[in-house]
Parts: sequence; C-alpha cells; structure tokens
Amino acid sequence: MEIPSDLHKDLVPLAFLLGNWAGAGVHDFPGSEKCNFGQEVTFTHDGRDFLEYQSHTWVLDNDGNKVRPLESEHAFWRIDADRKVEVTMTRDDGVIEIWYGELADKKPQIDLVTDAVARTAASSPYTGGKRLYGYVKSDLMWVGEKQTPEVELRPYMSAHLKKVVTPEDVERWAKALPDDMPDDG
Repeated sequence: MEIPSDLHKDLVPLAFLLGNWAGAGVHDFPGSEKCNFGQEVTFTHDGRDFLEYQSHTWVLDNDGNKVRPLESEHAFWRIDADRKVEVTMTRDDGVIEIWYGELADKKPQIDLVTDAVARTAASSPYTGGKRLYGYVKSDLMWVGEKQTPEVELRPYMSAHLKKVVTPEDVERWAKALPDDMPDDG
C-alpha cells in the first residue's frame, strides 16, 4: 500500500481506502428488486483533512451486463486521533446521512452507523443503517444494512471490490524500480 506524500496526516489510518475500486455484489431488500449489481467506488484526497468518496452501482443481467443505474452516493470521510470516523453522505434518492463509527484496532476495518437521516419528500422511507468496510487481502469488501418504518434493520447490499490499476499507476511503479534489477532471461 502506498501512502501519498500530500495526504493529510490525520488521514493516514484511512489510506487503505484510497484509489479506484470496481466489483460486484448483491442487493436484496423487501419491496425492492433482488439483483446482482456492479459497483465503482473512488476515494480521493486533495490535501485537506477528509477523503472524498463517490460510488455508482448498476443492476447487472445474468450475463453481467449493465442494465440500469441502481444507486449513487457522494460523501466526505474524516477520522480523529481516537480512530473515530465520521461520514457525511448524499444519495441520489434524496437522502442525506451523517454516519459515525470507528476504525478497528490493528486492522483495516470500519464499522459505521447512522446518527442522522434527512429525506426529501420524493425519497423512499428510510430511518437508518449500518455499514462495515474491510480491507481483506488487498480487496475492499463491504456490507450495508438498512431499516425503514416497515422493515427492521437488515442487510440489503454487499460487494467485493478490487483495486483498479491505471496505466499511470504502472508507469509510476516502473519508474520506482531500481536500475540494477537482475536479468532473469
């Protein structure tokens, strides 16, 4: 894992999240279509004391092709000296959430729970949720739970994401290799 030199010092414990991630998961909640979905997630920083997060999901057909958008989210993640994490999130369905949680001790795992939920008149019923993010063998995995006035808190989405490697990443890594590499051929 590479920690950018311009990353705000407070964000170092969250550095494992940085980058572009892509993968697939399952969506299942009463009153909604049960489906497999694709997901792209990006965690970036600009030197200030937060990570910017964007997530786009879409329904997949049985062959793994994109059918239509499912959900989009945009958020800002912060962490304090006590490893407490706060997230402010806006969703495309008219929901704004404040999440609080913490980074586990000695492992890259974040447990979050909603503290506040605001909804527009057009949004679906929603009263809160929980999320668990984990960095496992270089992959990002997460599970989300939600509740509504009619449905108790239960899992509704989970995904397994792989880090997306760009040509710029490969070029940067190649330039960082020592000049005196052994010749295996």
